[in-house]
Amino acid sequence: MENFVVSARKYRPQGFEEVVGQGHITTTLKNAIDNNHLAQALLFCGPRGVGKTTCARILARLINDFEDESNESSNSLNIYELDAASNNSVEDIRNLIDQVRYPPQQGKFKVYIIDEVHMLSNQAFNAFLKTLEEPPSYAIFILATTEKHKVIPTILSRCQIFDFNRIEIEDIALQLRKIADTEGIDVEDEALHLIAQKADGALRDALSIFDLIVTFSSGNKVTYQDTIKNLHVLDYDYFFQLTDQLKGGEISQALLVFDKILKEGFDGHNFVVGLSEHLRNLMVCKDPETVQLLNVSGNVQAKYVDQAKNTSLGFLMSGLNILNTCDLNYKSSKNQRLHVELTLMKLAYLEEAFNLAKSSGAKKMVTA
Repeated sequence: MENFVVSARKYRPQGFEEVVGQGHITTTLKNAIDNNHLAQALLFCGPRGVGKTTCARILARLINDFEDESNESSNSLNIYELDAASNNSVEDIRNLIDQVRYPPQQGKFKVYIIDEVHMLSNQAFNAFLKTLEEPPSYAIFILATTEKHKVIPTILSRCQIFDFNRIEIEDIALQLRKIADTEGIDVEDEALHLIAQKADGALRDALSIFDLIVTFSSGNKVTYQDTIKNLHVLDYDYFFQLTDQLKGGEISQALLVFDKILKEGFDGHNFVVGLSEHLRNLMVCKDPETVQLLNVSGNVQAKYVDQAKNTSLGFLMSGLNILNTCDLNYKSSKNQRLHVELTLMKLAYLEEAFNLAKSSGAKKMVTA
């Protein structure tokens, strides 16, 4: 049986053009190489799984004219990777400095990629300073970190800094779609968007989740229902249904939906946050210009737009205010279930309260 290779490795970019969501970084690096303006000390900062180490490896291969990552015999002679999380002592850095003294046997540059550089001890940082400030002409250092604020200022001042962004949900979903098509996997758009949302801007996390869902699903098909089951995420439909019930003043039905959600193992606090997010999404759909702020698939977006047309702005604003208060007081509440149920009752009474206020105002005008 052929060994399974995780998607994060199988589809690791081989060139800058394949890197997702970091165009400002890749364009700058390509221009620096083309114009021979590449600094000898670079610091790649940003969240996990956004392409820092990948870009470092691509850069290292390009400046040495190595074709691809699979040519390990050539790469290993010129590209050194050090994980500072487990090699963070002065001795580790001194060993690295000793290697720097010798010019490359093959290619033009020796490239040192130090991952999680913020994990180096202060003594190791200090031992590294001189080499970083005055490296040999053939040495290039690429430091990568998820926590730039932990890197000492004297190191920062010697590096050209590149800030990597969280990858947009649409970009992650598009990349997952490409991989699914390549692998011959039938995937629903709603499932891809949900995976992209869950990944929180990290493509590597999205690919890991994608592999998990594919394994969980049957028949080489990934559905939205399979995805919400595996990730234990509340279905959008609950919130669409609940919003209609609350607008209609159907308190008993709303409480029954909440009870069903709790019986399925969902946390009450997560439910409150999810309902708040739903009302927020409806509010941005009230204006065609802000619909683009929705991070959902086309089918779900159409549902939001449709429900927003039939939901008053007053209900949404007041509802968000009530839910925000519930969110703030949830953890300190002695009876958390009752706390959420009272919130649902208040939401279900909103439309009636608005109607009473209108009729009261109309009576005053008639009397006047």
